[in-house]
Amino acid sequence: MIDQTFDLNLIRWGIYPRRPGGLIGIAVGPLIHSSNEHLISNTIPLFFLGIITFYFYRELAFPAFFWVYFSTGLWVWLAGREAYHVGASGLIYSFVCFLFYSGLFRRKRSLMAISLLMIFLYGSLIWGIFPFQEKISWESHLLGAVAGFIIAFFLRKEGPQREQYEWEGEEDTGLKNEPANDPGQEQNLDLP
Repeated sequence: MIDQTFDLNLIRWGIYPRRPGGLIGIAVGPLIHSSNEHLISNTIPLFFLGIITFYFYRELAFPAFFWVYFSTGLWVWLAGREAYHVGASGLIYSFVCFLFYSGLFRRKRSLMAISLLMIFLYGSLIWGIFPFQEKISWESHLLGAVAGFIIAFFLRKEGPQREQYEWEGEEDTGLKNEPANDPGQEQNLDLP
């Protein structure tokens, strides 16, 4: 609204790949949007995904947010096409992939339910990683998804984990019902 009211052209503060001036976009690019529709279409999912992340992954929420935010932006700066990349859609892709893969890596039922919810609600996002529309930063989507996967993988041993049951640690050797073979004891074999 400030950009439109004062005609500030804030898009120029977005991520512009491989230019030193475009580095500022890593920090501010996700906060800049090209239109009100763009802002609303990113804000609602990001708000919803943020609530899920901070509720189910309390201990990991801030580190995950930090890594998602800056790694997505940095990778777009390194590998994106020469254009201004603005908006938070790369963050949305990162959080969807983080939540999806975190549930799979941890194999905890409640978190796997979140993984299924991500497929149900955001499964169609897969089409956004392909360069179908010129004005949409598919690079942000693709690199955000990759960042979400990598962050989920590296943080998989931290935060909520699946409960280990006592019986899961036992190894089945197949010798439970067989008598122990003690060398000091004679065995009586009935041969025909």
